[in-house]
Amino acid sequence: MAHTRMRKVVALAVVLTVGPAVAQLRPALNHIALYVYDLPKSTAFYRDVLGLRQIPEPFKDGRHVWFRMGPHSQLHLIQGAARVEDHAKDTHLAFRVKSLPKFMAHLNATTTRYRSWSGEEKQTTLRPDGVKQVYLQDPDNYWIEVNDDRF
Repeated sequence: MAHTRMRKVVALAVVLTVGPAVAQLRPALNHIALYVYDLPKSTAFYRDVLGLRQIPEPFKDGRHVWFRMGPHSQLHLIQGAARVEDHAKDTHLAFRVKSLPKFMAHLNATTTRYRSWSGEEKQTTLRPDGVKQVYLQDPDNYWIEVNDDRF
């Protein structure tokens, strides 16, 4: 009986010490970098259309602009793309907003084109989990999903 109790204590000790160590190994998103053709145009889009807050960047070379995307993640825009490319919609950034209708009104006010997943202008898509979403493209044709997820 004492032997069984000791095994349980050892097992609990292993879980309590190894569990946090494994959690420390899990990566967390730090930033996403996008290579852009026209940095001022892309900066204006992410600041004025998406409403991201610009933050200081360390390079001070005129080729980088950084934005805060959340408490611990950033978007880095880097000037230097030779041209604007086409990108598949399946590869996209996704942001959530508190009110998708208010955000869509903002897109309308800024004359920013948006659509459903299937391409219907100014329409939302309803995901199987109940989240509504719209899709738009930035000046470099990178796809962006904006949704009302409440997670």
